[in-house]
Amino acid sequence: MSERKHGVSRRQFLNYTLTGVGGFMAAGMIMPMVRFALDPVLRPVAGQDMVQVVKVDEITAEPKRFNFKIKQVDAWYKSDEPRSAWVYKDEKGDIVALSPVCKHLGCTVSWNGDPENKDQFFCPCHYGRYEKNGKNIAGTPPLAPLDIFEQQVKDGYLYLGKAKKKGA
Repeated sequence: MSERKHGVSRRQFLNYTLTGVGGFMAAGMIMPMVRFALDPVLRPVAGQDMVQVVKVDEITAEPKRFNFKIKQVDAWYKSDEPRSAWVYKDEKGDIVALSPVCKHLGCTVSWNGDPENKDQFFCPCHYGRYEKNGKNIAGTPPLAPLDIFEQQVKDGYLYLGKAKKKGA
């Protein structure tokens, strides 16, 4: 019985070697690109820091708009993003900080912006209205109340965090 050797021919060896080296080089080029694309997605999301907005002494029962900036990281781009909040003290003396973004289409609401409806937040885009506490008025376009900011009072100043849905 004749025993055949199962050897690798020169052509097969060259084919295996070039395929392996080519695959290794391709992986070396592709992996940094994949990491570059996925790194921001895989990073843990940090909560927004509280930002100092106003002295507590300046807050009244009448809503006032206060502007502030947050530090925002968008993938690799860092920026100071402008924000604003309607801040007032309610009947109990508690501080309320509402988002000025209408829940209908994202326009900016104003306090007493409609002369026919006093003491309400008004959205000029589609005549949306909200009560002073941010609750949407039935029969107007907004289907949800204004968002409310996370807040903290420290050393006589009001600090605001992220805006979240009311009641959430």
